[in-house]
Amino acid sequence: MRVDLFDFELPQERIALRPVRPRDAARMLVVRGQDAPFEDRGVRDLPALLEPGDVLVFNDTRVIPAQLEGRRASGEAKIGATLHKRVDLRRWQAFIRNAKRVKEGDQLVFGGGVTAIAEERHSDGSMTLLFEGDEPVEVLLDRAGSMPLPPYIAQKRGIDEQDLADYQTMFAKEDGAVAAPTASLHFTPELIEAIDARGIKRETLTLHVGAGTFLPVKADDTEDHQMHSEFGRISQEAADRLNLARAGGSRIIAVGTTALRLLESAACDDGTIQPFAGDTDIFITPGYRFKGVDGLMTNFHLPKSTLVMLVSALMGRERMMAAYQHAIREQYRFYSYGDSSLLLP
Repeated sequence: MRVDLFDFELPQERIALRPVRPRDAARMLVVRGQDAPFEDRGVRDLPALLEPGDVLVFNDTRVIPAQLEGRRASGEAKIGATLHKRVDLRRWQAFIRNAKRVKEGDQLVFGGGVTAIAEERHSDGSMTLLFEGDEPVEVLLDRAGSMPLPPYIAQKRGIDEQDLADYQTMFAKEDGAVAAPTASLHFTPELIEAIDARGIKRETLTLHVGAGTFLPVKADDTEDHQMHSEFGRISQEAADRLNLARAGGSRIIAVGTTALRLLESAACDDGTIQPFAGDTDIFITPGYRFKGVDGLMTNFHLPKSTLVMLVSALMGRERMMAAYQHAIREQYRFYSYGDSSLLLP
């Protein structure tokens, strides 16, 4: 499909630079089947919008301070590195700013005495960085790194201490993401209490979101776009509980596109969800037949992004384009710190 079919005009003032407080005070646009009117609701309405027995599936990945600023050891050339994906205990794949100044074998010097060797350069422009020393890489990142806010926020204001809390979900447990699963940013202990009281079940999985989630689709056709792979895990126990709920007639509602992508990666043609541990580069576009999920809670995404294509696959392209125009007219807040939507095909 042509990528420009997923384009739309978004006024800059609709991009949220800070989250609302409290988190569950965000608005939520409910989008159902083709003939149903759009519903302007709030995130706090979520328990009433779902049925007892439905299962909300959250991503428990934790964002690490994966943004590094430094220079080449052999010169004054300033470079930036955004870690993308762990390779092994000491190596990470990273996107490099000012990459033309970096050669394979160069030593890079970051803050706090943290150094890394630029190893292999990849076809997508990223490089593998080997972090030097004996301390765990997580310790080095805590010393030298900063929170990797999306470019559409970082370009408009500085990253500060508040972002350390704001850009982390209440479910964050497993270190490894370089971007937050932002649909889960709306949840609070009070909202979870209301969800539990309603009889709605909860499940968690892990997908370490990579920096590739921020990259624009540069191809003119979706067939020519290559997704970056990300590591995910679904336990046997979680898969068993999800399958039992589905067999009993309950719906599986993914909280965020990251949870949805992993569930679909793990789902068989008959809808059975298998345990999963490995990389996924699943790319969901209109025409895809969903197997593992029955609905999605998600924020509003960038024009021509793979995530707009994903929600269009779930609800229909024309339906989602109409929903986004409604959201713009009604002054919903967009992107990572913005409002939410509940998509129920």
